[in-house]
Amino acid sequence: MLTLANLSPQPGSRHAKKRIGRGPGSGHGKTAGKGHKGARARAGFKSKPGFEGGQMPLQRRLPKRGFTNPFKRVYAIVSLTQLEERFAGGQEITKELLVAENIVKGGMPVKILANGTVSKPFTVKVEKISAQARVMIEKAGGTVEEVS
Repeated sequence: MLTLANLSPQPGSRHAKKRIGRGPGSGHGKTAGKGHKGARARAGFKSKPGFEGGQMPLQRRLPKRGFTNPFKRVYAIVSLTQLEERFAGGQEITKELLVAENIVKGGMPVKILANGTVSKPFTVKVEKISAQARVMIEKAGGTVEEVS
């Protein structure tokens, strides 16, 4: 019968801790697995991220490519399907209303794209709207105004 008194781990599942620097008979004596001299043999050695032992690091071997425009305007995208599902006909849709409904996050200009269809008339006042979306909203009896 198995009790707490006679429990033991499976054979081979436990290993003895490697005891380094305990004399030549241990197999890990003298330099204690650290080799001879150099930074890695010293106490307190820490390598910098990306350091490759003096070889030119990968991030410096790869070419610099492209350009990131710091003045690029990134728009929060809203589809016509989202407007159709969330709002009643005849409602005025502004950036503040879209933020309040958690469709877009505040602090970003809004652009409406023509993904989906519109059957209700909306009054839309946002920063940008695609030409096709404008046509679809006006065809449904709504109006579009671009604000800056």
